[in-house]
Amino acid sequence: MPDIETPQQNGREHCRDRVAVAPGGWRRLKWYGPGLLWMVSSVGSGSILFTPRVGSRYGYELLWAALLVAFLTWVIIREIGRYTVVSGRSILEGYYGIPGPRGWIVWLIFLPGLASGIVVVAGIAALIGSALGIVLPERQAYFAVGIILVSSALVVSGRYRHLEKVTAGLAAVLIVSTVVTAIVVFPGFGPYAHGLAPVLPLDFDAHFVLPWFGFLLAGAAGMMWYSYWVAARGFGGPVFEEEEQDDEQGKAVSAAGRQASLRSWMIITGTTAAIGVVGATVVNVSFLTLGAELLAPLGIVPEGIRVAEDIARLLSDVWGPAGTWVFVTGIFVALWGSVLANQDGWGRMYADATLILLRRRGIDESSKPRRRLLLRNGYVIAVLTAAPVAVYLLLRDPVGILFIGGAISAAHIPVVVSVTLYLNLRRLPRALAPGPVWIAATLAAVLFYAFFTGFYFYELIFR
Repeated sequence: MPDIETPQQNGREHCRDRVAVAPGGWRRLKWYGPGLLWMVSSVGSGSILFTPRVGSRYGYELLWAALLVAFLTWVIIREIGRYTVVSGRSILEGYYGIPGPRGWIVWLIFLPGLASGIVVVAGIAALIGSALGIVLPERQAYFAVGIILVSSALVVSGRYRHLEKVTAGLAAVLIVSTVVTAIVVFPGFGPYAHGLAPVLPLDFDAHFVLPWFGFLLAGAAGMMWYSYWVAARGFGGPVFEEEEQDDEQGKAVSAAGRQASLRSWMIITGTTAAIGVVGATVVNVSFLTLGAELLAPLGIVPEGIRVAEDIARLLSDVWGPAGTWVFVTGIFVALWGSVLANQDGWGRMYADATLILLRRRGIDESSKPRRRLLLRNGYVIAVLTAAPVAVYLLLRDPVGILFIGGAISAAHIPVVVSVTLYLNLRRLPRALAPGPVWIAATLAAVLFYAFFTGFYFYELIFR
């Protein structure tokens, strides 16, 4: 097997210079564990808000779509992870080098990302306010604005990392409660089998469904963040000089063994992603079941400023007042963690994009980590705190706000997937680039999201 080619040999981007030894045997388990944390963090507005709405309106008719989106999400984040594992660079770094006007793809990701980050933070905070408003109705606006401000302070100070395990643990309570409740109201396998037929409902409404596709599981933002997630945890070796790496990352393999080790890292990365996607899919199917079994018979499609009151029926109708409290506590903690993750994740991506777009020769690279941190904090305060507060105070409606974010995310995904596939095919060493099966699966993701996005805008314009 030939060694990995260098750019001098084939014009491609070389792989990372330093490759860590890939763990084997039982040592791989500690790398799979973070997949569960990623799963918990992915159970956000797509699952809690949009999935019960889809279940209430369409029953199980779009179950096939939920499963297909799960598979395509796994393909996409695996391919995004491939680039970072092999090259040792963030996905935005790779986008910057794509032929055309300098940085045009980064701009294409960055500008819609600004709008998406603002409305997502505002919408999730509005949903939290709606949930807490169940117990304190007059305080809804205070809760929504307060959660944005407190989260911003924690992200800027760097202290929110200490809350990750706590929020993940309490969010797991909501997840377990949802799955158990879905088992209690389980309708049998017949409706599920019917929902596996890939047929659109006769009254299919792209405007209603597309935001669900955009937010289901990771969404466009979570897909790109997977590159940073892989980098921060040291899959393949160190990437960012400011990140702390595991002790194992200090052991590097020889140049001759890089290819085999990187293949092992890609298997670990793909398996970790699969664990997260499968877990999140179980939760999504549970929310779909609850929407179909508990909300649909009452004719309730949750919407408006009191949306959480309708969604609370998912647990309260089965467990009584205790279910309501579990729901309110769970949605508060789970979505608070989502606000924190969005402010931190978007802030990092904005800062990275800005540094890439303003890149000049002669920059002192030793100051880049500090510059990135200052930029991130500036974006968190201006774009992910002040702007979301203004959007919330203007609209107040969680569904309306998140509809905008979901549509942007769904329209963004074909762009992200297309340029990632191009990047992996043209910039990675041939031996580590995607093969025919992964190329076909990635193209299927492009076509799926492009079709429904096109359908959405067709209905928006002509109907």
